[in-house]
Amino acid sequence: MNAFSRLQSRAAIFVELWQFMRVRRKWWLAPMLMLLIVMSLLIVLAEGSAVAPFIYALF
Repeated sequence: MNAFSRLQSRAAIFVELWQFMRVRRKWWLAPMLMLLIVMSLLIVLAEGSAVAPFIYALF
């Protein structure tokens, strides 16, 4: 499994959640979804970059 297909499968989860929220009118899930996306981006950035010490200071 290459990196693009893994990324595509992970993105499919967010697309499916968005479709669920749209159809079922579960808009209260939107803040949690946004928080999940932001936290995952922070984890990816902190993995091996110069931003890591600043992110660790937040927690």
